[in-house]
Amino acid sequence: MTTQELAARYQELMTQRKFIEIQDTLYHEDVVCQEPEKAAQMGMPVLTHGREAVKAKGIARRSGIETLHSYACSEPIVAGEFFSVTLKQEVTFKGQPPMVLEEIGVFHVKEGQVVKEQFFY
Repeated sequence: MTTQELAARYQELMTQRKFIEIQDTLYHEDVVCQEPEKAAQMGMPVLTHGREAVKAKGIARRSGIETLHSYACSEPIVAGEFFSVTLKQEVTFKGQPPMVLEEIGVFHVKEGQVVKEQFFY
């Protein structure tokens, strides 16, 4: 799968919120996820290594959501082995007021699989 094909599939599945399918089918087993330093203040690790650990982190994060009001994933921008998308969601976390979350995800693709994802927010 080319980077362009993988990016298009990522966007398709992300729009459908099929996070586990994305990770199971598009991510390398040794994928690395890098969050910004401020993620630690929210109880999330800054670096996560391995597909299963990345999946577990996402499941834990989504379990804190009381209500998902809206969710959007942009069309990907592709350059060489990389693609990026913007993600925007309006959510209510348990015990908190509604908020809008916006982030940019940058993905490194090698041999048809995501080997690193990095988020900026």
